[in-house]
Amino acid sequence: MQEQERGSSASPAVGRALDILGHLATRPGPVRAATLARELGIPSSSAYHILAILIDRGFVVHLPEERAYGLGAAALELGAAHRRHEPLERLARPVAGALARRLGHPVHLGVLHGAETVYLLKEQPPARRHDTGRTLVTGVGVRLPAHLTATGRALLAHCAEAQLRAAFPRPGALVTRTGRGPRSLTELRAELERERARGWSEETELVAPGLRSIGVAAFDHLGRPVAALSTTWCRHHQPHDAERIRDALLGAAARLTAAVSGRAPHRQAS
Repeated sequence: MQEQERGSSASPAVGRALDILGHLATRPGPVRAATLARELGIPSSSAYHILAILIDRGFVVHLPEERAYGLGAAALELGAAHRRHEPLERLARPVAGALARRLGHPVHLGVLHGAETVYLLKEQPPARRHDTGRTLVTGVGVRLPAHLTATGRALLAHCAEAQLRAAFPRPGALVTRTGRGPRSLTELRAELERERARGWSEETELVAPGLRSIGVAAFDHLGRPVAALSTTWCRHHQPHDAERIRDALLGAAARLTAAVSGRAPHRQAS
C-alpha cells in the first residue's frame, strides 16, 4: 500500500518532467523556466525543482547568461540510442511488406532530404501478380525530385511554408522529367494544398511515362511528416482500382504512425 501511494504521488512529477523534456525538444533555442511553467501549466516552484533534478541527471543544461534551459547530453543520447536500435526502416518493414503482399506491387518507404525524395526501403510482393512492363527507377538509396514523386509530395504537403521555401530557393524553375508537373512554387503549393486536405498524394507520369503512384505520409509524435509509403503501377497495362490502393496505403501509413508513437494532424474538411 505504501509503495502504491509513493508511486501515485510521484506520477505527476514524472509526467511534468517528461513534458518539460518534450517541450524543450520542440523549441529552436533555450527556454526560461518561467516560460516553461506558463506554457505547460506547471507551478513555478515545481518547474524549478524538476529542472534541478534533470540538470543533475544530465538531461537538461542551464545557460546562466541567458537564464534559460536546453536539452542536455543525456537527452540527446536517448535520441541517438533510439535511432541506433529502432530505426525507421525496422518499424516500417513489416508494414510495407504486408502492404506489398496485399497490393501485389512494390511498396517504398521514403523521406525528404532537402528538395529530394530518398528511398530507404523497398518491399516486393513474394509473387508478382502483375508485371509493370517497365523497370521502376525507384530503389533503396535512389534520390528523385520530391515535387514529382508521390512519396515526396505526400511529405511536402505537410511541411511548413519556411521549409518549402528552403527546399526550393529558386521557386520559379522546378525541374521536370517528363515535361509534366508544377513549374513554380506557386503551382506546387496549390497542388500540395489539395493533397494535404484529402490526406494522400498522387503523381501520374511525372517521374516516368506510363506510371502512376500514390503516396501517404506517416507522422511523428508532434504531427510532423516523418516518412511516406507509396506504390507504383503501370496505368495502361494494369488498370487498377485507385481507391482500393489509396485506402490500403492510408491504413498502412496509419499503422506506421502508430508504430513510431506518432499522431496524424487534423485535416480540414475539403
